[in-house]
Amino acid sequence: MTTMVKVAKLAGVSISTVSHVLNGTRHVNEETRQRVLKAIEDTSYRQDALARAMRRSKTDSIGLIVSDGGEPSFAEMIRGVEQAAARHGVTLLLANSAEDPQREARAIQALLERRVDGIILAQAAGSAPDALAVFAQQETPLVLMDRLSDLPFDQVGIENRQPTAELVAHLSAQGHQRIMLIAGDTRVATLRERLEAFDDAVTRAGLPAKGQVKIAAAQADVVDAQIEEALDRPDRPTAAIACSTVLAAAALRIIQRRRLRMPEDIAFATFDGFAYADLFEPRLTTVRHPAFEVGVTAADLLAQRIEDKTAAHSLVRIAPTIEYRGSTGSAAVS
Repeated sequence: MTTMVKVAKLAGVSISTVSHVLNGTRHVNEETRQRVLKAIEDTSYRQDALARAMRRSKTDSIGLIVSDGGEPSFAEMIRGVEQAAARHGVTLLLANSAEDPQREARAIQALLERRVDGIILAQAAGSAPDALAVFAQQETPLVLMDRLSDLPFDQVGIENRQPTAELVAHLSAQGHQRIMLIAGDTRVATLRERLEAFDDAVTRAGLPAKGQVKIAAAQADVVDAQIEEALDRPDRPTAAIACSTVLAAAALRIIQRRRLRMPEDIAFATFDGFAYADLFEPRLTTVRHPAFEVGVTAADLLAQRIEDKTAAHSLVRIAPTIEYRGSTGSAAVS
């Protein structure tokens, strides 16, 4: 088995010089550095990562826990975190909680046991208020991503209130008086914010509160049933806003089954959006989630926190863009 001693002997340097080259702990002139790297290559030396971590009190790894890695926005966030992590020279360990608080807790514990330098977390719906208490008991930094809270951690997400207000104002300007907001599981902070913003926007737009439909349910079958019920009403909504890609897919399936035309029968807009939006006809008005940027920012915040654990906590809100398209064009409403 090749040791650092053999590498040092072959390169004609001290063991400490080999250590400085491997760990970047002190400048080594380029000629000497190249001799050490060549000796490492020739001897197939592999550094003991655990021993190195114990010496440096760092593992050069971070953890990322998301609630649904297959959901398009989270997939983009993962890509952003991964790219930024590579730039910072750290390895990313990924876990998926599947919206299960207990599974999330196990993932947190597993990552802490692996001595990651920090964790990025998009909390599962229904996480207990004290779920993050473990981070107050030790020094591993935490960044909350996408799903924000009032807790004293670094956090990054998107601005939800302004785009919701703009969508409601846009639909109101088109003559829509009855709007359906499909919010889904409002235990998720992002969806809850969009629901609260909808109420405020309806008031500001001067729309009748009684005519609005708000669907807030965790179970997919309940959401479907409530959409069906709303569209069966004599005074059914003439416009709909879906608060996520998954909710948009559910609503669009029902709209298609009923052969409702967009925007003539019902105007439609969604948050987050689909990967291949151009395949829809008409094209969908979308609040485009800056998910990749959210992921990059989360990793950058974590890198800063790892370097300085005493700095003030940061809260970053990234503004999304609204792409107005044919699905919310002028509609015949009554």
